[in-house]
Amino acid sequence: MSILDNFDSWKSFLANKLTQAQQQGMSNETVQNIAHEIGDYLAQHVDAKNKEEAVLRDLWNSASDEEQQVLANTMIKYVQNQGN
Repeated sequence: MSILDNFDSWKSFLANKLTQAQQQGMSNETVQNIAHEIGDYLAQHVDAKNKEEAVLRDLWNSASDEEQQVLANTMIKYVQNQGN
């Protein structure tokens, strides 16, 4: 089973990787830039496996570059808040 098959698995994976990046001293700006690159890659190259991913892909593809950065930053905050 791929982490993309289940949205909760995807959120957990992102939260884990975010924690690792922060523990290794990666700056917030770097994390945000990487999140933007991942979002762009997923939107262009990976088929949505569930309705949540389809909505995120459609939002991403409808957004300007600046709006995509906001979406990426929002996703970071979203997975951070899931642990609280």
